[in-house]
Amino acid sequence: MRSSLPPSFRFLRLGWRWPEALRAMRHPNFRLFFLGQLISLSGTWMQSTAQQWLVYRLTNSQLSLGMVTFAAYIPVLLLSLFMGVVVDRFQRRRLLVITQGWFMLLAGTLAVLTYLGVVQYWHILLLGILLGIGNALDMPARQAFYIDLVKREDLLNAIALNSSIFNGARIIGPAIGGVVIAAFGEAPAFATNAVTYLATIVCLLMMRLPPFDPPANDESGLSELKGGFEYLTANRRALGLVCMIALFSIFCFPYLVLLPAFARDILKIGAEGFGVLMAAQGGGALIGALTLAAFGHSQNKNRLLLLSRGLLAVALAGFALSTTPILSILALALAGCALITQLAVTNTFLQLIVPDELRGRVMSTYTWALGGFWPLGSLLFGALGDHFNAPNAVLLSAALCATLTALGQFWFPEVNEVR
Repeated sequence: MRSSLPPSFRFLRLGWRWPEALRAMRHPNFRLFFLGQLISLSGTWMQSTAQQWLVYRLTNSQLSLGMVTFAAYIPVLLLSLFMGVVVDRFQRRRLLVITQGWFMLLAGTLAVLTYLGVVQYWHILLLGILLGIGNALDMPARQAFYIDLVKREDLLNAIALNSSIFNGARIIGPAIGGVVIAAFGEAPAFATNAVTYLATIVCLLMMRLPPFDPPANDESGLSELKGGFEYLTANRRALGLVCMIALFSIFCFPYLVLLPAFARDILKIGAEGFGVLMAAQGGGALIGALTLAAFGHSQNKNRLLLLSRGLLAVALAGFALSTTPILSILALALAGCALITQLAVTNTFLQLIVPDELRGRVMSTYTWALGGFWPLGSLLFGALGDHFNAPNAVLLSAALCATLTALGQFWFPEVNEVR
């Protein structure tokens, strides 16, 4: 994990001692991972913004927005648990290089279809399904990869720092994306995203990792999958963390799918304003991630988890009731901060609980709960937005978020034992 970099990239081996708030950056491989993600994720969020706007322009339907998210993540629900077995059997870096190449191909295809003016709604759904198949492997591989990059005591810092670039990109990508859409259309945003995947691939290939030793066992894939389930059901702390993420993914996180409707129909701020709303969500999440990186190691993480769940309910209620852009922006920033804190603490707790030999399988249940149930919620709230209007749908989400926060303490008190 502390191996040297190639001579031509010694600029990444910085001479000063990294402060405690950035201690995961002391690991050269994590610095490479950080750099690749910083470039690639800006393009990803640019494409996400452009794609949502394109879908709403083509269909004028909030349900259609939910269907795109559903298509992109339903393969995660169906495949990611088995992909956890794959992650435990093969080198994680190699798997990530494969998925990044796949994502680059799909983004390029969407760029060409849009540039030629032949893109249709069904094209976006099909490409979303293909993207979801890649994500079913990429998400558990990425989560399990952290332990290859840093020491266990630096996991929370690494996860928080990666969340910071994820959400920093969420500020940059949508803000630029909104301007690009207004000026040139959606195709350039898709093409830019395709190119940025090269950064992650190059950085992954530059890493110096220990030799990979495949697990020595003769179990079938189904037997290994069963072993992961048995561990999860026997460990109430891990089970509680995964179950709560699944419930929040259905009822509390999918509000993002309704943002185009808020931007165009409620707040009347158009494509550029939509980019600002997306950026506000990312800005709040960035603040939350950086705060967690700097001070998370010295805080009561169980209290942070409970607080983040409650704050999300408050933020969603404020966003649903607001008809003023600045108040909506502030509410989204608070929601982003609360959401990323909950995800980072949950991820860290699971990483600390799980034994190394089960890491891929158990972390695949986390990605299954997060990425698999999110599309169900997106489909549900897209339909509710069409039927009851977007503000009422988000207000219902806020009420469910508050209810789940209270019930989680009753259902899974064992989570409070995690340190």
